Amino acid sequence: MKKIRTGILTGTKDGTVTQREKEHAALARRAAAEGMVLLQNKNHFLPLSKNNPVALYGSGVYKTIKGGTGSGDVNERASVSIYEGMKQAGFPVSNEEWIKEYAGIYDNARMEWIKKIREGLQKHESTVDFFQFYCSHPFVIPVGNVPVKTSGETAVYVLSRVAGEGADRYARGGDYYLTKEEEEFLAAICNLYTHVILLINTGGVVDLSFLEKYENIESVLLISQPGMEGGNAVADVLSGAVNPSGKLTDTWAYQYEDYPSSATFSHNDGDVEKVLYGEDIYVGYRYFDTFRMPVRYGFGEGLSYTDFDIHAKEISVQASENNPVICVKVEIANTGKCAGREVVQIYVSSPAEKQDKPFRELAAFAKTKELQPGEKESLEICFEAEKLASYVEETGTWTLEAGTYVLWAGSSLAQAKVIGGYSLEQEVITEELTHICPVQQEYQEELDTARQELLKKLDRDELTARRQRAVQETQNSNCGVVSVDKDSWKTKSCVYRGSQMSEDEVAKQITENLTQEQLISMATGNIGKGQGGSLGAAGESVPGSAAETSDCAIKQGVAPITLADGPAGLRLMKFYDVEKETGKIAQKPFHFSLEGGVFYEDTGVQPGEERYYQYCTAIPVGTLLAQSFDTELVQEVGEMIGQELQEFRVTLWLAPGMNIHRNPLCGRNFEYYSEDPLLTGLMAAAMTRGVQSNAGVGTTIKHFACNSQEDNRMGCDSILSERALREIYLKGFEIAVKTAQPMSIMTSYNKVNGIHAANSFDLCTKAARDEWGFQGVIMTDWTTTENGPDCTAAGCMRAGNDLVMPGCQRDHENLRQELEKGMLSLDDLKACVSHSIHIILQSLAYEETQPYGKLMEK
Repeated sequence: MKKIRTGILTGTKDGTVTQREKEHAALARRAAAEGMVLLQNKNHFLPLSKNNPVALYGSGVYKTIKGGTGSGDVNERASVSIYEGMKQAGFPVSNEEWIKEYAGIYDNARMEWIKKIREGLQKHESTVDFFQFYCSHPFVIPVGNVPVKTSGETAVYVLSRVAGEGADRYARGGDYYLTKEEEEFLAAICNLYTHVILLINTGGVVDLSFLEKYENIESVLLISQPGMEGGNAVADVLSGAVNPSGKLTDTWAYQYEDYPSSATFSHNDGDVEKVLYGEDIYVGYRYFDTFRMPVRYGFGEGLSYTDFDIHAKEISVQASENNPVICVKVEIANTGKCAGREVVQIYVSSPAEKQDKPFRELAAFAKTKELQPGEKESLEICFEAEKLASYVEETGTWTLEAGTYVLWAGSSLAQAKVIGGYSLEQEVITEELTHICPVQQEYQEELDTARQELLKKLDRDELTARRQRAVQETQNSNCGVVSVDKDSWKTKSCVYRGSQMSEDEVAKQITENLTQEQLISMATGNIGKGQGGSLGAAGESVPGSAAETSDCAIKQGVAPITLADGPAGLRLMKFYDVEKETGKIAQKPFHFSLEGGVFYEDTGVQPGEERYYQYCTAIPVGTLLAQSFDTELVQEVGEMIGQELQEFRVTLWLAPGMNIHRNPLCGRNFEYYSEDPLLTGLMAAAMTRGVQSNAGVGTTIKHFACNSQEDNRMGCDSILSERALREIYLKGFEIAVKTAQPMSIMTSYNKVNGIHAANSFDLCTKAARDEWGFQGVIMTDWTTTENGPDCTAAGCMRAGNDLVMPGCQRDHENLRQELEKGMLSLDDLKACVSHSIHIILQSLAYEETQPYGKLMEK
């Protein structure tokens, strides 16, 4: 048996900046710059010269928003503002007096905000109320702090927005739209300065219709929420030290009402109980491109300071162990005047005679190295042909229709051109499955009606003609059409085994030898321990961590492991105090760890105590990382996170978040990657591979599944077709599991077609384990079982949801009662516990361990 690590306090007594912090900050800065998207650059106004003064306006200049609120927050040592970044880069800032005045106004407003939160905490207001208030920072321009013309003719305006866990955004001023004060402020800037640069410091889409009013807004740069090094990264891009190469992972519509789910999303229709996915598979660009809806900025768009030419050279079909692989060879040339990187995106138009399909779908992408002017690079971009199969509900199969699959290549969806295609002589069934998550009968008609209403907007004749023209274009394209041999396909048929013990023989043996009470304890987190409650900080040994697993089986060699929040870095307390005499950690309130402790005053080190520091790196939010379209970069960021997990003795990082951007107003979109499931899955897989290249640590992909709404997230019911579920909302999870085997999956709070995700046998066992081959542990989100009688700990075990977090006595009582009544079988409970023990045995809780990623490759 492996030897358990003991008696290790995390962090360091020396509070000075470490070499690790410096190196990780540099990577966070590089990642932020790589994901920023240049949306507009009239007359090649950017990059900026440092010889001319520039005025900086907007709340984000002084208080640049590094990320969203809630469990995705990170308590970094310090965060670089845009003002600081521009000054450090050598830009002459001409309005420092305005910035100083604004700083005072902002700080006063923020203290009032903190005061209200403290008062609410003292009154023990609900978690939901707390989160809704917590994501309402005072980031708008205060009245009275008007701009005054300073030297120079260039101004930068930073539009900032924050959102977070537990509350959705609103289509109103101060959120999706500008406030009246912001409109007036921006108008004043545009009147005072000849050239204006707009920086969008938001976690998601905002209205940009005001761009049409101001001709002198020369450039628009989406900096998203760029992490702790955001100010430096902005300066890198504005100065041209970094050539922007990011691409949009979402569609930016002309108006909010253009999104197909706008009318009924969350609170918009007054119903936060029922979430009807009436747009079905037509999410994001799949809707706008298929229905010919004009957009302001389309999926995959992003400008550069240089120019590129993308030339397709060849399309080929390659054999693999499974089904055929399509490969596209492209040559990319830098035809401009400065060095830069380009993203090549491959889209496919599939035959759609038997079943409706989007006009185009992303099939693959790749990013070049930095190319000097005149330099070329050849890339071979490959994807499995079966990934373009559609799910046919009537037969329960993934199916490829016969016909021509048209391939497009370009720097964005809008710029993509037909380069050729491949043909199938006859229909191919790639996989046979059983149905999951059926729509409740009472909602089936309503869902069908909503889908039909949407499809009435579709000009089917025009869409058919577009497909036909695309097929015709393949005949005269560079690469032509290649055939895929009908005999080269294999039809997979899933074997559904149901509840099964882990394949880890040691974990199985340990599980069989545990008492019933130990099994019950192992099914939840370590109850009664921690830094103050279950709201995201129930860890004991690592202050600020989210929770720990049970220590009830230490004598059998099962150590407790620590879990910590993400996904913008590791969320721990910046520092904590230890009693010198006992070596015990001094207890601090949970909310001390939020926003670096602003909700409780730091009283300093008390007599007989000593302080330990644990500063973590705040990386860019998930959306910005995905905007890099660089899986190698994201994997490198993952490796960095894995190193910090090791340093602070945390086994499971509760990240990455990978829900689909169904609607721009989802309060947690900043944590997630994209509206596209392929991009989402590949980014999550890259992050997982990076983290799990380090010994004993792993990711927890979340929130599984259909967590597209934060308002009433504990009780809302996501109602959707099985096809939409499989093709859009599960596909990213499937990719991450099959290609990276994360240590863990976290189920979501919501219901999926009437069944809580945590209690869904179809999701946890049928899909994740049987269909995808998931080997790790499945856990609940925090307090899932404490919010209603229809989601129980025993229900989790029956579903194959292995671990209830952080756990409470009521969960233990429920497990005992249902075991006694025969409603929960001991075998099901053992199966779940064995999965947890399998992961625990691979953790850094032991002195000798190896990377889980390598273990899964064997």
